Amino acid sequence: MTDTIDPAQVQQAEQDADPAAQEPTCEDVAPGIVRCDAALSHVFEILGKRWNGVIVGALSNGPASFSRLARGVTGISDSVLSDRLSGLAAAGVVTRVVDSGPPVSVSYALTPAGQALLPAMDQLKVWAHEHLPRA
Repeated sequence: MTDTIDPAQVQQAEQDADPAAQEPTCEDVAPGIVRCDAALSHVFEILGKRWNGVIVGALSNGPASFSRLARGVTGISDSVLSDRLSGLAAAGVVTRVVDSGPPVSVSYALTPAGQALLPAMDQLKVWAHEHLPRA
């Protein structure tokens, strides 16, 4: 038996109820400077946190256990990984899946909203290869 909670569905229902929340807006804040679409700022509040993009990338091939993620995301501590997974779950990007077993197991997977990020993540990888110095 599998228990899943998908905060993305709740968030989508709230957005569907408020059409104004879906429309990007732009405003002039100074000569030649335009601030557009608060959604982009919100995306970077989530993905701009250290490790979050790497965690999303690590889950791009399917669900993974905590220990597998810890091995796959080199350099992250267990406490930071736990914190980031909780934040990504709260944002509706990742879901925590509990399989009652036996034995009981927990894995993490991208929600449909998280999977919808993957094409943009792929484009960021292409951009990084073309424009950033090799690390």
